[in-house]
Amino acid sequence: MNRRTGKIIILAIIILLVASFFIFDLGQYLTLDYLKNQQQRFDIYYQNHQFSTLLSYFFIYILVTALSLPGATIMTLAGGALFGLWTALIVVSFASTIGATLAFLVSRFLLRDWVQNKFGDKLQAINEGIEKEGAFYLFSLRLVPLFPFFVINLVMGLTPLKTTTYYVVSQIGMLAGTFVFVNAGTRIGQLESASGILSPGLLLSFALLGVFPLVAKRLLAIFQAQKIFANYKKPQKFDYNIVVIGAGSGGLVSSYIAAAVKAKVALIEKHKMGGDCLNTGCVPSKALIRSAKMVSYAKRAREFGFNKTEVDYDFSTVMERVQQKITQVEPHDSVERYTKLGVDVIEGEAKITSPWRVEVNGETLTTRNIIIATGASPFIPPIKGLEDIDYLTSDTIWKLRQRPEKLVILGGGPIGCEMTQAFARLGSLVTQIERGSRIMSREDPDVSEHIQQAFAADGVIVRTEHQAIEVRQDEQRQWLICDHQGDTVEIEFDQLLIAVGRKANVTGFGLEELNINLNPQGTIAADPFLRTNFPNIYCVGDVTGPYQFTHTSAHQAWYAAVNALFGAIKSFKVDDRVIPWCTFTDAEVARVGLNETEATQQRIPFEVTRYGIDDLDRAIADSEDRGWVKILTKPGNDTILGVTIVGHHAGDLLAEYVLAMKYNLGLNKVLGTIHIYPTLAEMNKMAAGEWKRAHAPEKLLHWVEKYHHWRRS
Repeated sequence: MNRRTGKIIILAIIILLVASFFIFDLGQYLTLDYLKNQQQRFDIYYQNHQFSTLLSYFFIYILVTALSLPGATIMTLAGGALFGLWTALIVVSFASTIGATLAFLVSRFLLRDWVQNKFGDKLQAINEGIEKEGAFYLFSLRLVPLFPFFVINLVMGLTPLKTTTYYVVSQIGMLAGTFVFVNAGTRIGQLESASGILSPGLLLSFALLGVFPLVAKRLLAIFQAQKIFANYKKPQKFDYNIVVIGAGSGGLVSSYIAAAVKAKVALIEKHKMGGDCLNTGCVPSKALIRSAKMVSYAKRAREFGFNKTEVDYDFSTVMERVQQKITQVEPHDSVERYTKLGVDVIEGEAKITSPWRVEVNGETLTTRNIIIATGASPFIPPIKGLEDIDYLTSDTIWKLRQRPEKLVILGGGPIGCEMTQAFARLGSLVTQIERGSRIMSREDPDVSEHIQQAFAADGVIVRTEHQAIEVRQDEQRQWLICDHQGDTVEIEFDQLLIAVGRKANVTGFGLEELNINLNPQGTIAADPFLRTNFPNIYCVGDVTGPYQFTHTSAHQAWYAAVNALFGAIKSFKVDDRVIPWCTFTDAEVARVGLNETEATQQRIPFEVTRYGIDDLDRAIADSEDRGWVKILTKPGNDTILGVTIVGHHAGDLLAEYVLAMKYNLGLNKVLGTIHIYPTLAEMNKMAAGEWKRAHAPEKLLHWVEKYHHWRRS
């Protein structure tokens, strides 16, 4: 008999047995009511035929488990009621494990080859994980079942896990849970009247059923931690409750929260307090954008009733203003401020040497927890000849004091777009290079088109579908060589800004030596509680992602600090359901939740409501009547799935929708809220009104019209 014939026969037998179970309604014999009604008869029969009763029960249990039929839980309770705690525990433990292993083997025989052949490339990581840690994964699932046992049996059969390992781990892992259920069965079996439901023994048994998963989960966490910490010596006492590495947004907020709840915390920063946001990101870029916008307003003088307005400025003075704004904000993130808050701020380069030790400036700090907030750095693509020129990044562009006459910006994301428009408005001839089909590719196509038109009005040359391949130069000139649909394009520049993304800072401070896990994209892998594979080492912000925004770093910092300090009592999963962001071009592009592109890709049904800002009184009065509000809602109701605002102050105006989505407020609530007239914020109410008009109850209004007609007659 060949393998194919064997599969057909086994499959036919399984189908026949399962069908018989349902056709003959055998499930009626596996209910708690049937058990209680027949308990006296069972007890008598068992007293007279102990061995045959146990053997029959044993084989029926194996059959039910092997066929993944409903009723194993009731049979476990019944075993406790009929046979007593220890006898039932032994019988159920072996029967459940044998049945589970048979289901495992059947799944393997029938399906594993087909699944592995069809999805082997996608399952490679899972297979490697099972081969390396399969026994532990299975033990975790058996001890604290995340999925029903029958699902575990069938799915594990598709993996490379050895059968003997599966049997032994299942036998051990299910023992504690089996004990709890069998014990509950013994108590149920002792019920003689309704009043027995309130007996201490039964109440305790049911309490164990509820508490067991929590206790097991806690014990499993302790076991896993001991396994991870096995090669490291734990200090007898600790200098700190938390050591934070990195004084950007995530590190500052983590330290602030820890100090606020009177924990002893050290904050280590090797460069500048405030991180990228203060020194090379949010603050300087927004200061530059504001100066550039003043120049753009001067060019729009006639829109505001002026014949002519000229702005006389020096580029170096504009860049000095940027530095002045950084200096003004610096006290908020300064060593002095955080020292006064109770944080030990240490300027130096940190190195994690164990899960509880951090070296800095030749000194070793011991700490119960570590929070990694080392941020990210500009990603530099491998372009031939790039290393031979003095190119710019978002870190170094702020050193400029002479305006580039010909500036090439590589990258069509938020940083590239913001710098493109700002430098164009300050007089540079800017060429923006994007290898994709459009700039701002994370947004909808209509957004990309609108911003590209705005760039064109500012004199920007946008070149999409251009792949940078080389930098060439002679004694006087420099060119970026791009491939455009098979053709070679040369673009001359004075300065080249690389703005193609950022990579997490994960090297040079001990992660490699500790073997802290990384994601495929190079960020630190973290669970929903922001823990790394070491349960006392947390990570926040750009170094872990997935969102590289200052506000998400601060958001994560609360969870990391609280979980690190109070996780033994209660831990909190990061709530990243509602993450807003804004690109500060003119017009600004702000978004929260889904856009049309994402909803379509994810096959999420949606309706679109769009309100044009050119209809808004305040926008018209301000000569800022360009852009729109686009809202995605669930079909047929006002639940908000996502909002995109393109327009003046879009980032500020989005906050109302962020609040609404966070607390599940629909568009009817937005519409019912009073907004000051005339303000730009009214656009949110107007957009909600557009949705309401589109969903007006036409049939009801028809009868209301008849009512009004009757009242007039």
